[in-house]
Amino acid sequence: MAITITMGIQKGGCGKSTTTGILSYLLKEDGYRVLAIDMDSQGNLTELLSEQPSNEFMGKSVLEAIQHNDVKQYIVPISDNLDLLPANNFLATLPRWIYTGKTYQGETIPFSGNPSLILDAALDQIRDQYDFIVIDTPPSLSEQTTNALCASDYVVVLFESSNWCYSAIPNFMDSVASANEFGKRGTKVLGILRTLNDVRRNDAKAFNEMIEEDYPEEVFETVITRKAPVGRLALYGFNGNSELKQAVDQYKSFYKELIERVKIQVSS
Repeated sequence: MAITITMGIQKGGCGKSTTTGILSYLLKEDGYRVLAIDMDSQGNLTELLSEQPSNEFMGKSVLEAIQHNDVKQYIVPISDNLDLLPANNFLATLPRWIYTGKTYQGETIPFSGNPSLILDAALDQIRDQYDFIVIDTPPSLSEQTTNALCASDYVVVLFESSNWCYSAIPNFMDSVASANEFGKRGTKVLGILRTLNDVRRNDAKAFNEMIEEDYPEEVFETVITRKAPVGRLALYGFNGNSELKQAVDQYKSFYKELIERVKIQVSS
């Protein structure tokens, strides 16, 4: 059965989509069968992995997969060992459908059940087909985020070294704890990844040290720094990108740490 990992924090600009995409790439390169799920209506992960505009997936996205309870029909093959469940702007209508039964297409598809467990139930259809399911989330504590957390075994918390992100961490930790309590998967924090670090700024160094002092057991040793090839990954993608090695190299140590932590959790 797949190990499901969500990348999250209720703040934008922390590298969630990029990290989700790179982790998916490194997992599949390591021979694992991977499903990447975009639960953010911005569709950034979708565009990163598919190299197509997210609007190309209108009517063919994770939203329809959830509403019609048919995940397999909406999975998009990306490469050997890597599939995508895409998203687009209409994923923002998920709450309206949950509470009214009305879809953005004008259909009525009644929903009954726990609004936070829809994705978890849908993924039961395909968990045995993958080794890892990796989920990208929006920068808010929304129904999309709640569903991702409750569908996950583990959560990687993204920390960008700033005051606003620092103040967002406790609330997000509470959200993970709620998913653990009310979900069915024993959701727990796998670690906190410090991202987009600007080595020229003393305040960035201070915030990285503060989060390590606050959560010494959770922080990954790896600190992801701001590098141009990583920023351009959204432009050049993973195929035919001459900068790909430079873009993913510093994530390899994070990947190694993540796999080790998963192995420890699974064996405990």
